[in-house]
Parts: sequence; C-alpha cells; structure tokens
Amino acid sequence: MFAITGITGKVGGALARCLLTEGLPVRAVLRDAGKATDWTALGCEAALAEMDDAASLAAAFQGAEGVFILPPSEFDPETGFPEARRVIEAVRAALVEARPGKVVCLSTIGTDAPYENLLTQRTLLEQALADIGLPVTFLRPGWFMENAQWDVPAARDEGVLRSFLQPADKTFPMVATQDVGRTAAALLRENWSGMRVVELEGPTRVSPNDIAHAFAAALGRPVSVEIVPRESWEPIFRAQGTRNPQPRIRMIDGFNDGWIAFHDQGRSAVKGTTTLESVIATLVRASGDPDAA
Repeated sequence: MFAITGITGKVGGALARCLLTEGLPVRAVLRDAGKATDWTALGCEAALAEMDDAASLAAAFQGAEGVFILPPSEFDPETGFPEARRVIEAVRAALVEARPGKVVCLSTIGTDAPYENLLTQRTLLEQALADIGLPVTFLRPGWFMENAQWDVPAARDEGVLRSFLQPADKTFPMVATQDVGRTAAALLRENWSGMRVVELEGPTRVSPNDIAHAFAAALGRPVSVEIVPRESWEPIFRAQGTRNPQPRIRMIDGFNDGWIAFHDQGRSAVKGTTTLESVIATLVRASGDPDAA
C-alpha cells in the first residue's frame, strides 16, 4: 500500500494515477472527506489527516509500503516559517511512529541555496527528515511549467507575458507537474537505503522568450515579453495581498542571479519528457480560449 498526501493536486494526482495504472494499492490521504469519493471510485482507500496533525498522519501512514509527502506550500510565510515548521514537526513525528517501508518527499531545487528565501521551507523539511532512520528520497524538481497559468489572461487578452524571471533570454530549469508525478511514482517502486536526492527538470531549459513563443503558438497570435522591473516587485506583491513579500522576492533573485540551481547545473538531473509547448497549450485550452491551437 502506498499512502499519498497531496493527492488532490496535480503532482499527487499524477503520481496516484501512475500507481493505480500499475495495479498497485493506493491510500489517498485527504484533509476533506468530501473529496474522497473520486478516489475511492478509482479503487483507493481513503484516510483523513491534517498535515500538521501527527496522530492522524501516523494513522494514515500505518502499514504503508511507501509514503509520498507533499507538504503544503506557504507563499506568504511569517518570519521564520512557523507554518512550515508545524507541518514538518507533525510529518516527522508521524513517520517515526508509523515506520513505513520508504518515503519519497517532494522537495525543490534550491534547498541547498546559500541564502534564505521562500524555498527555505523545503530546506527545513529535508533537514528534519534526513535522520529518521528510514529510506528517504528527496525529489527536487525545477520551476513548475504550470506556474505559467497565472500568465494566461495577460497573454490571451493583451499579448504580453510579464516576467519576473529575467533577462528574457535566460534559460531556467523547469518541469511539468505530470513528469514530477511520474518520477515520484517510479521512485516509490524502487528500493534503496538511507537518504538520497533526485533532481528533476524538463527535456530542455526554458526562457521567458520560450514561454512567450509557446503562448503565441497556442493562441495563434503574437505574445511579447515585458520584463517586470525589480523595484516594482514589492509594491506589486503587496497590492496582491502579500504581507511578507521578501522570501518570494529572494527566491526570484536566486533564480535570476543563479544561486538557486541544481548542484551540477543539471548534468545529473533526471529529465522529464513533457514539453513546455504542450503544457502551455493545455493551460490555454483550459482557459476557454475559442481560438486555442
């Protein structure tokens, strides 16, 4: 039995479907009982647990051959990441108590970055789970291609991609969530000892120019890149309701300046197969654009 947290999201859902296709038993770990029906209809067990509740998590992990940990992301954390620390403490305690056969944990590129930033939440998670005495794999994917979902309205309605990643021709390690889920499923089927790290990116590096070109192809009309000046980031994020924008700003700095990166520039990273063009086309179709390619 494989216990999957975050199963209602893109990564967790893709992972669970891969395991189910292989005929493997899956336990869907859910916060909301109302979301269990879809998964039980596919043949999953269902277990209810909150990610900051060690007792319910331990019960959900009990007897599992493998556990997939997908901690919730806090995009506007308080200073010191107390929200993440509560989840990390509960997850660690649950795994220590339940003692599943192995653990795959969704981490991120940048957990070894030299400066604190939004991704430090995953650094803290890796530090907490590295010594629990179980086989643990930290899966570190690059920037999710699906983050471009937030760019669909401007690309569709204005023909503009407003990019915080910069310069426009700089390429970044990105990956589709479908590939993250597939890779996590493959890792859960493996056997290993101790702690290991697996880095993951897509088939090619991606620049803001590439994203604009993919939008243009999907929309059937030109899309240009407009670089968002750094001095405007904090006012923009605060206008969106962010109370503590500095961790997010430092994360984007890390990508732009190169101190958030894979340890060997991706030479040893696993490569996914899903292209940027296919992801963008899917996002555009989902937006309801009648002219989407």
